[in-house]
Amino acid sequence: MFSEKFSLRSIGIMKPESIPGSSATAIFVGLYVAFGGVLFGYDTGTIGGIIAMPQWLETFSTGYKNPENNNLPGITASQSSLIVSILSAGTFFGALGAAPLADFLGRRIALMITLVVFCFGVVLQTISAAIPLFVAGRFFAGFGVGLISALIPLYQSETAPKWIRGAVVGAYQLAITIGLLIAAVVDNATKDRTDSGSYRIPIAIQFAWALILGFGLIFLPETPRYLIKIGQDEKAAKSLSRLRRLAVTDPYLVDELAEIKANYEHELTLGATSYTQFLTWHTLGKRLTTGCLLQSLQQLTGINFIFYYGTSFFTNSGISNPFVISMITSSVNVASTFPGLYLVETWGRRKLLLFGAIGMFVSQMIVASAGTAFPGASNLSAQKALVAFVCIYIFFFASSWGPVAWVVTGEIFPLGVRAKGLSMTTASNWLLNWAIAYSTPFLVNTGAGNAGLQAKIFFLWGGCCLLCTFFVWGMIYETKGLSLEEVDELYEKVSYAWKSNDFVPEVKFRDLMDERAAIGNGSGSAEGDIEKPKVVGAGNGASVDRTSEQTAVNDYKLILANHMIPPKHDLI
Repeated sequence: MFSEKFSLRSIGIMKPESIPGSSATAIFVGLYVAFGGVLFGYDTGTIGGIIAMPQWLETFSTGYKNPENNNLPGITASQSSLIVSILSAGTFFGALGAAPLADFLGRRIALMITLVVFCFGVVLQTISAAIPLFVAGRFFAGFGVGLISALIPLYQSETAPKWIRGAVVGAYQLAITIGLLIAAVVDNATKDRTDSGSYRIPIAIQFAWALILGFGLIFLPETPRYLIKIGQDEKAAKSLSRLRRLAVTDPYLVDELAEIKANYEHELTLGATSYTQFLTWHTLGKRLTTGCLLQSLQQLTGINFIFYYGTSFFTNSGISNPFVISMITSSVNVASTFPGLYLVETWGRRKLLLFGAIGMFVSQMIVASAGTAFPGASNLSAQKALVAFVCIYIFFFASSWGPVAWVVTGEIFPLGVRAKGLSMTTASNWLLNWAIAYSTPFLVNTGAGNAGLQAKIFFLWGGCCLLCTFFVWGMIYETKGLSLEEVDELYEKVSYAWKSNDFVPEVKFRDLMDERAAIGNGSGSAEGDIEKPKVVGAGNGASVDRTSEQTAVNDYKLILANHMIPPKHDLI
């Protein structure tokens, strides 16, 4: 698996030598937008520590006394489930709402509106002094996070070059892990305060993340694929020119833009871009099923059990400083994501997901066995083993299923329905997230009405990880190194996922649309006597011979005439 030599070029930090222009702008744009993952991760990670803080429990307790904490004020399992899981309920509806918002207003403006909704939820949480208002704030913040979680991978996938797309979209997961780490550090720093600042400070810090992302969005471009979708082809050319740092007359940029345009036109010939298309297995049904199962299984690996309830779980396992352990697990989560950004472009999607699923399965079985055989504080060595293998499990998740789930779902849908597909797959993630967040206290806690599984819950997560291996083998297509348009060809030509490694793209949608135009015009060629740019090499390493500037200009005019709008003089 490590046969490919490591280099900056191998992970997309340096573009292939045969590709003109620069990837610097696309990298910066993708990484900046990925910052939205900090909102996602921080909001997810901070709640576990907040509901364990003495000051928060004194303020929000409705009279319940926790027998496992010296009968101090606490909250019931049902209240804990509601407070933690309501965010996931909001994110579910937010993710579903992302598609119409992104298609109607555009990807960039939709993200701006998302931040307003998120900040409204943060305001409600900050000023609350009772559970009902706090829960309402969690819902609205969750609605904003749900929108963000669907829109950011969409924006990244539509702007990043194919040689770096996996790493750029994977950076979104890296930002999520950084948010989780910051949440753990802030919770640990404020937990001993004796005033409401102990929980209000961690909540209010979220305004800073929204302001940072919102400021940048003022200057970032709309995605060229969205602009093609709504017929603003001239703006699409300028947007792509800005992202690739190439002149709009450059043959390579002209060819990429024409391929996007022709691919979208090809999609339109197959039918209307509506939700009904997802009902047919051989067109979009397989892709939607793949994306939804991938996101659902990502949750069923049990990762958010650690970050939602890790503090309480480690306390019940007899560990004396659970806040510090949460900081350690969050640090491992961040550090382990970096190998995933490299491996997603070297091993590819399938190998990395299989590697992660097997590693998580083994780790979770060991955690479950150690925690079950030596419950509570009965054995110090067992406690250390439990923490160690939780960290190993997090390594396998963060380097594989964490980033790759977002990468795959961001690239498997065609342009016409990409926002719809991403919103539904992301909603499936949040639906399972909600189910896990709501049911976990009842499954783990002891006492009347609870299952009392405690560490045995890891047997359940481990079983799901084993299921993940079969799913990856049978459903995940290898899309490494393919453009979003070539991914469409992959799904059209390859019937089985395990045969996708041998796929080599052959069809140019631009040529296909030209042939149709030629047939419609009754001529043998849609391009007349205009010479096309010569292509040097083959496959993903192909480059355009740019020796003739006049050829580039003529070709650009021709493509605009066939697929876009009449050119303006300032572009030529």
